[in-house]
Amino acid sequence: MRVILFTGKGGVGKTSVAAATAVHCAKSGYRTVVMSTDPAHSLGDSFDIELGTSLTQISSHLWAHEVSALHEMQRHWKRLHEYAVEVFATQGLDEVVAEELANPPGMDEIASLMWIKHYAQRAEHDVLIVDCAPTGETLQLLTFPDAAKWWLDKIYPWERRAMRVARPVLQPLMDIPLPNDEVFASLKGLLLDLDGMRKVLTDPAMTTVRIVLNLEKMVVKEAKRAFSYLSLFGYVTDAVIVNRLLPGDLHDDLFKKWQQIHRRYQAEVEQSFAGIPIFNVPLFDREVVGEEMLQRMADVTYGDQDPAARFVTASPQRIEKSGAEYVLSLKVPFVDRSAVDLSRHNGELYVTIGNYRREISLPRVLAQRETAGAAIKDGELRVRFAKRPEARK
Repeated sequence: MRVILFTGKGGVGKTSVAAATAVHCAKSGYRTVVMSTDPAHSLGDSFDIELGTSLTQISSHLWAHEVSALHEMQRHWKRLHEYAVEVFATQGLDEVVAEELANPPGMDEIASLMWIKHYAQRAEHDVLIVDCAPTGETLQLLTFPDAAKWWLDKIYPWERRAMRVARPVLQPLMDIPLPNDEVFASLKGLLLDLDGMRKVLTDPAMTTVRIVLNLEKMVVKEAKRAFSYLSLFGYVTDAVIVNRLLPGDLHDDLFKKWQQIHRRYQAEVEQSFAGIPIFNVPLFDREVVGEEMLQRMADVTYGDQDPAARFVTASPQRIEKSGAEYVLSLKVPFVDRSAVDLSRHNGELYVTIGNYRREISLPRVLAQRETAGAAIKDGELRVRFAKRPEARK
């Protein structure tokens, strides 16, 4: 199955581009699902139809789905939801309020991940188009599997054992219920599901990300940051889509000034994303709403190219041998060495850039060696691994 994630700053037209890509894929004969992970769903508005919380067929080869975190919480993680409601109810909260609060922050992202995995595993469709939330939420979405692995490996086993011992002593002294083994089992299932998502999301043969932007300063800067962080976590960006380009035959002074702004940032985008296909989409003469306009947008965007194709296949991470050393290379575009923090513990390398940290499990050939240095060159972080002194003798 082919999975394509669309992300970008809010308001750039990401939903329209994702929906247009889905319409074009369906027209090409692919059994296509387009799914929204944004809590402020607008996918149905793009098609000009009402979408529910389950799969809705739009045409012979096209289905759409707007994920509801509350619905998924009650459906798939019922025991966790019931426990959260029970805790809030003991604090005197109204039942309706307790139900709402039992849907914690981040559940929209988690529910979305579950559906991506669900569609990929069932393989009943050929293409899954994911209309992601704005950039910040998308990065949270894509870092959940790494966070789940860390929690599952480092915290969960100790927390469950400690609670098993402490619960009989603490529960009589507390006015809120403590989680039992059934709750922990449900939590473990959730964490395992999230950990399994990493294989789907970071498989370049299956999944790629496409960044949608407008030619404005803040939008371009956020797109570049998104590209850096996506590369850090091993996600392949295979296209940049520049939306709402002004036509060249404008005579109004106001629009001429905007054309100059567009030309300036278009040059920056072409330089910054060199090596990645850039698709230009004009500003249309009417709203991009409904299948007809979405198909028109797709035709202009992709031309004769297959929208389901992988336009970039190279992995952001690789390991090579250089003389007596091994080099782990990780793509980190637009990042200075001073902004990168590296640490290592128990066969794992931790790479921190800004507010995001990635844990890289080192293969045995690297785990048995010591880190001999690191540098950034040509947009790549290169970490060298040399034999330990005792192994050289």
